Amino acid sequence: MCPVITCGTETWSLPVEDENTLRFFERRILGKIFGPVWHRGEWRNCYYMELNELFEGRDIVRFVKARRVRWLGHMMRMLEEQIPEKMLKG
Repeated sequence: MCPVITCGTETWSLPVEDENTLRFFERRILGKIFGPVWHRGEWRNCYYMELNELFEGRDIVRFVKARRVRWLGHMMRMLEEQIPEKMLKG
C-alpha cells in the first residue's frame, strides 16, 4: 500500500486536511484488508484502535514525514554545484 500512495512524498506539502484525508484512506484500506470481525454473535467492522493494534501503530503520515526528512538530509549532503541543490536554495 505505501509505495503506491506515497510516490513522490518527498516533495509534497502536507496541510492538516491532507493528513486527515490520508489517515482516513489508510483506515479504510486497512479495514478492507483485515476485514470484519465476529463480535457477540454478529459481524462488525474493526474499530480504529483495533486496526492500529493490528498494524502495530504505524501511521502513513509519520511515514510521509520521515521520508521528507530523509530527503532533506540527502539534499543537505549534496554538493552546491548540483542542480537539485541550486533549486533548493534558489
